[in-house]
Amino acid sequence: MSGKALFVHHDKVMSYRFHDNHPFHPIRLQLTLDLLKEIGALDVTQQIESRPATEEDLLRIHHPAYIDAVKGLSQSPPSPLWLDRAEQYGLMDDDTPFFPDMHEATSYVAGGSITAIDAVLSGRCTHALHLAGGLHHALTAKAAGFCVYNDVSIAIAYARHHYGARVLYVDTDVHHGDGVQWSFYSDPDVCTYSIHETGKYLFPGTGFLQERGEHQGYGACMNIPMQPYTEDASWMECFEQSVTRLVKYFKPDIIISQHGCDAHVLDPMSHIQCSMQIYNEMPAILHQLAHTYCDGRWVAVGGGGYDLWRVVPRAWSLLWLEMSQHPLKAGLVKDIHSKVPTAWIEKWQSQTSVHLPSEWLDDLSHWEGVPRRTEITTKNRENLAVALQDYP
Repeated sequence: MSGKALFVHHDKVMSYRFHDNHPFHPIRLQLTLDLLKEIGALDVTQQIESRPATEEDLLRIHHPAYIDAVKGLSQSPPSPLWLDRAEQYGLMDDDTPFFPDMHEATSYVAGGSITAIDAVLSGRCTHALHLAGGLHHALTAKAAGFCVYNDVSIAIAYARHHYGARVLYVDTDVHHGDGVQWSFYSDPDVCTYSIHETGKYLFPGTGFLQERGEHQGYGACMNIPMQPYTEDASWMECFEQSVTRLVKYFKPDIIISQHGCDAHVLDPMSHIQCSMQIYNEMPAILHQLAHTYCDGRWVAVGGGGYDLWRVVPRAWSLLWLEMSQHPLKAGLVKDIHSKVPTAWIEKWQSQTSVHLPSEWLDDLSHWEGVPRRTEITTKNRENLAVALQDYP
C-alpha cells in the first residue's frame, strides 16, 4: 500500500485545556509528538499547519446561539449574562467546564480536521492525521463529554459541502460516538460506525443495536456495543467483520476514523480489557480498506484516552506509523518486544508516578484471564450477528 501521509498540527490546539487536573489533558499530545520525533518518524516535510475553523464551518453543525455562548464564555472573565447561560449549553459541569479562549482553541481543533480533509480530497496526500481532533460528543447546541465543538462532524459536513464526498465515519473510541451519529442520522451519504463499550454501563448511554439511522439515512448507521471486560480477540473479531462488511456495502469516497484509545485495560474510564495490540491492528485494517475501496483516501483523528502516559503516546504513535508506512511498524509484526526509545522514557519518567513502558506492545504473558471470557465472547458475537443482518 503506497500513498503520501501528512501530519496536521498547530500549537494553538495545546490551549484546549480545561484545567490542570482534568483527565482530557494536552500533555498526551505533547508526549506523542515527542515520541514520534525521538524515533525519527515525524519529518518536517510530513507536517502541515492547520487553520482555524471559520464561522461558516462551525454553522454547518452548531446552532448560532451555541457558538455565541462559547465565544461569550471564552472571555476572561465572562459577563454575568453568559455565566447564567453556561449550564444551559453544557459548559458548567465537571466534564466540560468553560475556560479562557475556549472558542479560539476549539476552532483550531475543528480547523485541523478540516485541513486534513482538504489535504486528502484535494489530492495533496492520500492519508492525513490530526491527533488533536476527535471531539465526538459535542452536540449541535450543547457541549458534552470534554467536547466543545464537534470537529469531526464539522469536517464531515465540510467534505460533503465542498467535495460532495460520500463519507464513512469509523469510531473506535470506547465511548459511543453519539454527537457525530446524531449529526448525520438521516443522511444517506454519511455512514457512521461505532464500536464501543455498551451504553448500558458507560457514558454517553447510547450506541445500541437498534440505532440504525432514520428516514433516508436508515441503514447508514451501525453500532457494535461490546460487553464489559471484552479482551483483544473478541474486540478484533467484531471490529474486523463489521467494518469490512460495512465499507463493502456503503462504498465510501473517503474513510474518516476516530482513534480514541480508551479501550485499553489501563484506562481509568472504561471496563474493557484490551491491550495495545488492538491499536496495532485496527489502523492496519482501516489502511487496507481505504486502499481497497477509496483509492487510499483516509483521514484519522485522535479522541479519548485517559492513561496519558502509558497508553496514549504508544497508541497514537502506532497509528501514525501505520499511516506513514514507517519501517518500525513492519518490525513490530516480527518482534513484539520492540523497545520504546530509552531517551524518551528518561525525559518524561520524572514527571509521572507511573512506570513508563519500555516496549511498544504489552507483554500479555503476565495478564490474568477474564473469568467470564466465554460468556462475554458469545454475547459479543450475538450482537455482531444482529448488527450485520441487513448488510449482504
